[in-house]
Amino acid sequence: MTGSAPIGLVLTPGASAGRDQPALVAIDQAATQLGMAVERVEFPGLAAGKRRPDPPDVCIRTVRNAASELADRLRVPTTRVAIGGRSMGGRMCSMAVAEGLEVAALILVSYPLHPPGRPDRLRTAHFPDLDLPCLFVSGRRDAFGTPAELEEETAAIPGAVTLVFMDGDHSLRKRDSEVAGIVAPWLDGLT
Repeated sequence: MTGSAPIGLVLTPGASAGRDQPALVAIDQAATQLGMAVERVEFPGLAAGKRRPDPPDVCIRTVRNAASELADRLRVPTTRVAIGGRSMGGRMCSMAVAEGLEVAALILVSYPLHPPGRPDRLRTAHFPDLDLPCLFVSGRRDAFGTPAELEEETAAIPGAVTLVFMDGDHSLRKRDSEVAGIVAPWLDGLT
């Protein structure tokens, strides 16, 4: 980390959605108003018309490439780019960071902590490798992770963690502008 605020943002969609997912569009608009360059990413499988999500290695490679390409376009290191997304997309971004991608920050909207009804199958083994600012925005009734579960599991993250809980379930349906209204000021406050 350079200690400099991000000037770019890569956003990734959830498992069954594309780059035009409403929450991503709202975050894009809010971040663009801050003067950030934003790239909304399409995972290759969905772009090719497949119904199943790509394997994690394909998604992680897509995130790495998108962050590198945006940084190159802006003529800055990837440490000036924040990454994140909804659900699976955010999870893939966090895994890319755990595997060594150096970025400014992570934005994790509706992070899928575990499959619904399966709190024993946590998706957090990589959390101790996330030494960067992380924003989690989740619904209070999210079946993929309760507020208490998120608070407990994110304690393993060495970077600064901000948890924001709002009314809603995993979809945060009709809350896109509220989500963007949380993400943009958080990004703007990074130094």
